[in-house]
Amino acid sequence: MVHQTYTADVLVVGGGTGGTAAAIQAARRGAKTILVSEFPWLGGMLTSAGVSVPDGNELEAFQTGLWGAFLQELRQRQSGGLDNSWVSFFSYDPRIGAEIFADWVQELPNLQWISGQVPLEVFRQGDSITGVRFADFAVTAKVILDGTELGDLLALANIPYRWGWELQSEWGEPSAPVTFNSLTQRYPVQAPTYVVIMQDFGEAVASEIPAAPNYNPSQFTGAWDGYGAETFLNYGRLPGGLFMINWPIGGNDYGEGVGRLIESDVSRGEFIQESRWHSQNFAHFIQKQLGRRYGLAEKVFPHTSTAFALHPYYRESRRLVGLTTIREQDILPIAKGRVASIFNDAFALGVCEAIAVGNYANDHHYPGVQFPLQPKSIRWGGRWTGTPFTIPYSCLIPATTDGFLVCEKNISVSHIANGATRLQPVVMGIGQAAGMAAAICVELNCQPRDLPVRTLQTALLEDNRSKALIIPFFNLPPNHSDWRHWQLYYLDNPQAYPVNCDCPCPLGKALIQESNCFTGIFYRLEQQEYRFTVTAPATYQGQSWQLVTLRSHINEQLRAYPHEQLVTLWGRYNHSGNWLLVEHLNGR
Repeated sequence: MVHQTYTADVLVVGGGTGGTAAAIQAARRGAKTILVSEFPWLGGMLTSAGVSVPDGNELEAFQTGLWGAFLQELRQRQSGGLDNSWVSFFSYDPRIGAEIFADWVQELPNLQWISGQVPLEVFRQGDSITGVRFADFAVTAKVILDGTELGDLLALANIPYRWGWELQSEWGEPSAPVTFNSLTQRYPVQAPTYVVIMQDFGEAVASEIPAAPNYNPSQFTGAWDGYGAETFLNYGRLPGGLFMINWPIGGNDYGEGVGRLIESDVSRGEFIQESRWHSQNFAHFIQKQLGRRYGLAEKVFPHTSTAFALHPYYRESRRLVGLTTIREQDILPIAKGRVASIFNDAFALGVCEAIAVGNYANDHHYPGVQFPLQPKSIRWGGRWTGTPFTIPYSCLIPATTDGFLVCEKNISVSHIANGATRLQPVVMGIGQAAGMAAAICVELNCQPRDLPVRTLQTALLEDNRSKALIIPFFNLPPNHSDWRHWQLYYLDNPQAYPVNCDCPCPLGKALIQESNCFTGIFYRLEQQEYRFTVTAPATYQGQSWQLVTLRSHINEQLRAYPHEQLVTLWGRYNHSGNWLLVEHLNGR
């Protein structure tokens, strides 16, 4: 029974990465906003799912919007910095991430957050969504956003969605299968992972981790062969002797009967329990192999089993059938280029609908299966990164339903392209854009499909708190004096967008963050592979490190620096990755 009905301008259902960003942005724009979450932490993948080593949008020029603001807050709040793991440039205690989102919500008087609730029913009037019912209250709003982890509002509202694979005949995606097969049947979507946090207690004093039902050590045999135990643990190393266990090779990805996630509440609960047991068994295996020095972390997540995330890390959900669908071709680099097209074949001719940017490589998880994908990686800054791509506004809008937007992994995207669009930073950008769009629709009293995309793009570029990137450039950091000019220029002249992803502007130079000075010999192994043998300080003398950077002007300097020359660098050493993250070079 509904005991109370709230009214709002904007309702966001789901407190994950995209939903949290959407609610914050809508409220900052001035809309009366209600955010309803299932869990007591906001942030989803970044916090409550435990994946606090995010991938993608790592280059300095891509650290914009709420994503960039989140990184800045992490740097200020986490002592010791973010250089802890080798899978990401940013690894942090998930408690700090949850604290940041809670603080951002708390400071907004026009944003009401209600936790511990899931949607039960969606209200419609004709083709418009008007409200959502929860256990003992309902919310009506002018614009409603689905920020759930699995696109639950799409199902409740009977809005057309996709689940599973598309064949190559659907859109001509080069990596899509020609026919359905055993892989597509066994894993209709990518495998989730139930993250568990382990802890290094320094000596063999950790409590024994019991095996869960159906323990089978052969599932994990050889999990870190070729890496070694220390490298395996450092993959997701967090501060304070913690390790995020989210390991894809004979690890805790779990996809058995993954279709149960959308069959019923009971079947979803069964799958979640099994995936949690699977991670418990992997942690048990790790402890058996590496000793009682390693155990389950204490007091991390706010529930009884404090080492286990609040919910699985879902890599894929129901996917909207939208006005536009992102396909694999839309995330792959242009011929002879280093960036994807900023157009989509479904776009209006000559119009760029970009509202968010991603750059992660296309990455799919099917336990025990190697699935080949078209490459979209490049060498940049001394390391591998992904070619940038954009998210069009129209993939957030249902083809036939009004009053509704999506803002999570549930955008209109193909199964293949989802492997690149699902990462935390790009989903955060999608959420920010969706929240901004919803608030502006309220201001203009229009439907999301009728909102001029240029109005939305300008608002994102000019937001007074967290201006967000629209057009990707390697060499245009957000503090560049002409950043806004060049963003608007290429929105006006998208046909002139350079395929090398470099803006024809003077290189900007960022402020040096906290860093240390090192002197040594520079070695060029390849055009984008560098080593550095330390001569000073004496503590590191003789050690050899990889050189990497996230800054465009440093990238250019490294590309031009003479082989086997003495060099003085300023930067931060990452023990887990054995690299020096260069922030300044030879005093320039």
